[in-house]
Amino acid sequence: MAQAAIHIEMPLGVVVRKSPGVTRWAKWTWKAVAVLPGAGPADWAEVRREGAVVDYHAATLPLVLWAAEAEAYVANLADSLPSIYLVLREERDGDPPLEAVLVTASPFEGQDYADTGEDIVEKIPMTPGLIAWVRDFTQEHFQPEHFVKRRRDKSRVDLTEDGKGDPRIRQTSDVYRAPRRVLQ
Repeated sequence: MAQAAIHIEMPLGVVVRKSPGVTRWAKWTWKAVAVLPGAGPADWAEVRREGAVVDYHAATLPLVLWAAEAEAYVANLADSLPSIYLVLREERDGDPPLEAVLVTASPFEGQDYADTGEDIVEKIPMTPGLIAWVRDFTQEHFQPEHFVKRRRDKSRVDLTEDGKGDPRIRQTSDVYRAPRRVLQ
């Protein structure tokens, strides 16, 4: 019997939209709007322009699915809108000012990048074909953990008061009192 691959990979293009900002502090707003499964290489190629709004094929990054992450993919597929998570990093003096770093189908990995606060994590809806590809891989590798109820042991640990209070205190009335210095 053939063994299933522990990971599979697909090139995934990401489309990022540049729109005029709505405040005087932000000249432009950037938002990831689409994915292109199986796309060729790109480096901020203009795809569409409507007035001041421009869509760019920002980058093509590898989407890697790992067998060990199957539980995360199940959580993603169970969402009302399964998504790809795009990690963008700001470039100080770059044009364009964002660098596409990573794409992932794991919401847990996307959350890890969002927790740092240094990266921008965009959630992009998956295409139906991409949902099927992720679902097939997940069904092949996901092993649900069976719930095992923990049984309580019968030993009574509350019968002795080991470690309660300070042994230097001789009074039993206040075992949590701080010890006093003995004056001689």
